[in-house]
Amino acid sequence: MKKFFFAFMVILSVILTACGGSGTDNRGSDSGTSTIEKVKKNKKIVIGTAPGYAPFEMTDLKGNYVGYDIDTAKAIGKALGVKVEFKEYSFDGLIAALQVGEIDMIISGMTITGPRALSVSFANPYYKTKQVALVPSSDTTTKEWTDLDKKGNKIATVIGTTGQLITKNTFKHAEIKDYKEMPAAALAMISGQIDGVVYDESAVRIWSKENGKSRVIDNQISAENLGIAVKHNDLKTVQWLNSILYSYIDGPDELKSRKYWFESDEWYNNINNKVEAE
Repeated sequence: MKKFFFAFMVILSVILTACGGSGTDNRGSDSGTSTIEKVKKNKKIVIGTAPGYAPFEMTDLKGNYVGYDIDTAKAIGKALGVKVEFKEYSFDGLIAALQVGEIDMIISGMTITGPRALSVSFANPYYKTKQVALVPSSDTTTKEWTDLDKKGNKIATVIGTTGQLITKNTFKHAEIKDYKEMPAAALAMISGQIDGVVYDESAVRIWSKENGKSRVIDNQISAENLGIAVKHNDLKTVQWLNSILYSYIDGPDELKSRKYWFESDEWYNNINNKVEAE
């Protein structure tokens, strides 16, 4: 009996060791060649960005990438002691670029969602925002965003954004029109082609303040957390990012960046990614 028991324990041990080895391999694939290790080796981190999302990512009149997300990316590069390179994509092309290895991270005002988390891994949120509606100032009857959802109305969204997804899921009667960038959608609204725009609050408030002829509907359509995306299951990089964000958010550099991009508009006349209302 003991001999049988011993043999059984040996077999069980082999099985558990094999299972443990498999687990280690899986962890290895998750953390084996992490983005952090690759970046340190290359002494450069490549960040995916989609300029046109004020005040998170834009280009200035000299062609430099600027904005709150750009400052965050530079803080991460500084913490790693590496050069930061930005690569520009349309917003809906960022995840594909990350998956094929063209970029190391996405820092582009990307909302953390369940479907996206199946394709990439997110660090902890670094900013909270919400979706709201922008309407022409000539529209004096719309009090809440639900007032826009009626037959005959045309509502603009931006391709690849959560605003587009939310609008298509929640607006049941209005016609949805998709645009590549928020400024183009807002300009179409001012010219009378559409009745409202659904987009992130910070961007529509800045656009409305700078261009006039519009007003923001304050009641939110949804609340969202923005996150930094890395390759799926790159857990080492996610853990590293979480530790860096923990010390960066509310620290001196982040507070300075947040105050400059969200509490002032002195930068607005120095950026390219804007469309002036006529």
